[in-house]
Amino acid sequence: MLASVGLLALAIKALPLGIAYPVWTGIGAVGSIIVGVTLFGDHLSPLTWSFVALLLIGLIGIKVTSSH
Repeated sequence: MLASVGLLALAIKALPLGIAYPVWTGIGAVGSIIVGVTLFGDHLSPLTWSFVALLLIGLIGIKVTSSH
Protein backbone atom coordinates (compact mmCIF):
# COMPACT_ATOMS: atom_id res chain seq x y z
CA MET A 1 0.00 0.00 0.00
CA LEU A 2 2.86 2.35 0.71
CA ALA A 3 4.25 1.83 -2.77
CA SER A 4 0.83 2.56 -4.24
CA VAL A 5 0.47 5.82 -2.33
CA GLY A 6 4.05 6.72 -3.22
CA LEU A 7 3.29 6.20 -6.90
CA LEU A 8 0.18 8.36 -6.55
CA ALA A 9 2.35 11.09 -5.02
CA LEU A 10 4.64 10.86 -8.05
CA ALA A 11 1.68 10.97 -10.42
CA ILE A 12 0.26 14.17 -8.94
CA LYS A 13 3.54 15.91 -9.69
CA ALA A 14 2.76 15.53 -13.40
CA LEU A 15 -1.05 15.33 -13.39
CA PRO A 16 -3.76 17.28 -11.60
CA LEU A 17 -5.17 15.48 -8.57
CA GLY A 18 -8.61 15.38 -10.23
CA ILE A 19 -7.15 13.16 -12.96
CA ALA A 20 -4.56 11.17 -11.00
CA TYR A 21 -6.83 10.06 -8.16
CA PRO A 22 -9.70 8.59 -10.24
CA VAL A 23 -7.21 6.73 -12.42
CA TRP A 24 -5.39 5.46 -9.30
CA THR A 25 -8.59 4.23 -7.65
CA GLY A 26 -9.86 2.72 -10.89
CA ILE A 27 -6.65 0.79 -11.43
CA GLY A 28 -6.95 -0.47 -7.86
CA ALA A 29 -10.55 -1.55 -8.40
CA VAL A 30 -9.84 -3.37 -11.65
CA GLY A 31 -6.70 -4.90 -10.16
CA SER A 32 -8.68 -6.18 -7.19
CA ILE A 33 -11.24 -7.75 -9.49
CA ILE A 34 -8.54 -9.47 -11.54
CA VAL A 35 -6.81 -10.78 -8.40
CA GLY A 36 -10.12 -12.03 -7.05
CA VAL A 37 -10.91 -13.90 -10.24
CA THR A 38 -7.45 -15.33 -10.89
CA LEU A 39 -6.25 -16.13 -7.38
CA PHE A 40 -9.41 -16.66 -5.36
CA GLY A 41 -11.75 -18.12 -7.95
CA ASP A 42 -14.34 -15.35 -7.78
CA HIS A 43 -17.01 -15.76 -10.42
CA LEU A 44 -18.41 -12.70 -12.15
CA SER A 45 -21.47 -12.58 -14.34
CA PRO A 46 -21.17 -11.37 -17.92
CA LEU A 47 -23.02 -8.21 -16.90
CA THR A 48 -20.43 -7.54 -14.18
CA TRP A 49 -17.64 -8.03 -16.73
CA SER A 50 -19.33 -5.50 -18.99
CA PHE A 51 -19.27 -2.94 -16.17
CA VAL A 52 -15.61 -3.69 -15.53
CA ALA A 53 -14.99 -3.00 -19.21
CA LEU A 54 -16.91 0.27 -18.91
CA LEU A 55 -14.74 1.21 -15.94
CA LEU A 56 -11.61 0.56 -18.00
CA ILE A 57 -13.01 2.57 -20.90
CA GLY A 58 -13.76 5.42 -18.51
CA LEU A 59 -10.26 5.35 -17.06
CA ILE A 60 -8.71 5.40 -20.51
CA GLY A 61 -11.04 8.22 -21.52
CA ILE A 62 -10.07 10.29 -18.50
CA LYS A 63 -6.39 9.85 -19.22
CA VAL A 64 -6.67 10.47 -22.97
CA THR A 65 -8.78 13.58 -22.63
CA SER A 66 -6.78 15.17 -19.82
CA SER A 67 -4.63 18.05 -20.96
CA HIS A 68 -1.48 16.61 -19.32
